Amino acid sequence: MKIRISLVLLFFISCSNSDRFDIQGHRGAAGLFPENTIYGFLQTIRLGVTTLEMDVVITKDLKVIVSHEPWISSKKCFDKRGNDISDNILNENIFTMSYDEIQNYDCGSLFSQKKIIQNKKPLVKPLLSDVILNVEKNTNSNIRYNIEIKSDTKGDEIFHPKYDQFTDLVVSDIISKNIQERVILQSFDFRVLKYIQKKYPEFKLSMLVDKDYDYKNIFSDLNFYPDIYSPNYKSLKPEMVRKLKLKKIKIIPWTVNSNDDIAEVINMGVNGIISDYPDRVIRFLYGKEI
Repeated sequence: MKIRISLVLLFFISCSNSDRFDIQGHRGAAGLFPENTIYGFLQTIRLGVTTLEMDVVITKDLKVIVSHEPWISSKKCFDKRGNDISDNILNENIFTMSYDEIQNYDCGSLFSQKKIIQNKKPLVKPLLSDVILNVEKNTNSNIRYNIEIKSDTKGDEIFHPKYDQFTDLVVSDIISKNIQERVILQSFDFRVLKYIQKKYPEFKLSMLVDKDYDYKNIFSDLNFYPDIYSPNYKSLKPEMVRKLKLKKIKIIPWTVNSNDDIAEVINMGVNGIISDYPDRVIRFLYGKEI
């Protein structure tokens, strides 16, 4: 499906800055750079994204680490000491490791995507506080952060602390850096969303759901309407987008990567896109070569 770029640009001209289309780099920009790394986030900002999307987990010494999985994956990392990484995720559980132990793993040199000119680097899983510090120090833009709290009921006290302690640790790091006005907190764990809404109502919330979720259950599941509804893009329908917008809920689907899918969801009127390839979204919207 194709959309005339001129029509898209007219849409942007008519929007205020606060309503501008939100281009989110998924895990930084996981299709272009090593995911969830300081290097990747800084490179992603230079592309022109408006928001950095990232995931956080917790270490044994209760530090907030930026990582998609709450374990060390042999597909993404290797042990700098030369030890094999087990395929048993319990053996590589980040919640059983200290922050210092995690620094023994290189999670940048195995980055591999087809048809991408790569700049592989030896990179470690960073602290959330260090990500924020480096982004704020090295950019002049008011970049936003979309931070996913990676908890679920089955993982409580195995892969992470209980959801309330997990959330408190993340919020503490954010408040210490005084960036809460530019932060979205998102989760598939509805306990987290309800907890934040009651204890930290100043934060914007995004409800993450998979493609089998029925959007008509939003209020009954949360007892409030979130700021953002973030579904698997494959579940999007024009009627869904229209009805949620009537509730003043923004729709930002994940993870939209192909040019055709990017065009299709924009045509439905979504408010933003989370993508491994935000350069494709930028190119489509603005006709800009990265």
